[in-house]
Amino acid sequence: MSDPATAPDTVEIYADGACSGNPGPGGWGAVMRWRGHEKELNGGEPDTTNNRMELMAVIESLRALKRPMTIDVYTDSTYVQKGMTEWIWGWRKNNWRTADKKPVKNADLWQMLDAEARRHTVRWHWVKGHAGHPENERADALARAGVPGRS
Repeated sequence: MSDPATAPDTVEIYADGACSGNPGPGGWGAVMRWRGHEKELNGGEPDTTNNRMELMAVIESLRALKRPMTIDVYTDSTYVQKGMTEWIWGWRKNNWRTADKKPVKNADLWQMLDAEARRHTVRWHWVKGHAGHPENERADALARAGVPGRS
């Protein structure tokens, strides 16, 4: 039996977000890898936050997949990683409110991410940002390139 982390039908996604000011113009980027193929994605918004761009990087990567897959998502955002592995269960149960009854920040994107992730089997991994991890550095460069107004 093969290791699921190296199974041929496992997609690897390396996602990152960037913001010039917070809030301010922001970008997101992702590197997707499957069966020896790579795809790079990026985009941005003129007025956003870093956390929204971190979420968009994963949302858009999952949207790019045409069928249910096993996915390893690598992010340097503890906000995204903990949100999907720890906090989301309570948010769903509390109708997208925090434990102290306040609306969840970025609930629109969390709901989109939740819906996209439910189509797949997703494993969430945190990687240290700006630490020389090649795919994370590429995702960061793509995110910075996606910031509107940057050339």
